[in-house]
Amino acid sequence: MADKGEDLPRDARIVKSLLESMGVEEYQPRVVHQFLELWYGYVVDLLSDAQVYSEHAGKDGIDCDDVKLAIHSKANFSFSQPPPREVLMELARSRNKLPLPKSISGPSVPLPPEQDTLISPNYQLAVPNRQQPGQAMEETEEDETIDPNPS
Repeated sequence: MADKGEDLPRDARIVKSLLESMGVEEYQPRVVHQFLELWYGYVVDLLSDAQVYSEHAGKDGIDCDDVKLAIHSKANFSFSQPPPREVLMELARSRNKLPLPKSISGPSVPLPPEQDTLISPNYQLAVPNRQQPGQAMEETEEDETIDPNPS
């Protein structure tokens, strides 16, 4: 449950006021600590990115533009927005226009057509030539030079 103590650090009071403004009335005290940990980690990442941008630009220190660039960069790569509903609906319509493959009817589980399954053999056996009783050893050595597994 929320603790009403005023001896909290300023950042913890800000997190508590954010929770209250969102209508969250009951929470464990460590929730505030978890938010603070997330918040500090995010700020450290942003400032380290801003420092890299500032050094790359040849500046002596971090300025507002570096921080804005770091925020936009993190927002673009961390949080992705789903495509608009209209785009998804159009993709669904075009996909649903294609009929499903015909199934092989039988007494057991219905399977898709043979060409759409992974149960057909995907290999070929190379049977070596057997030596005839009347053949000489030299003839079989010539036959062995032929590649038994043509590609």
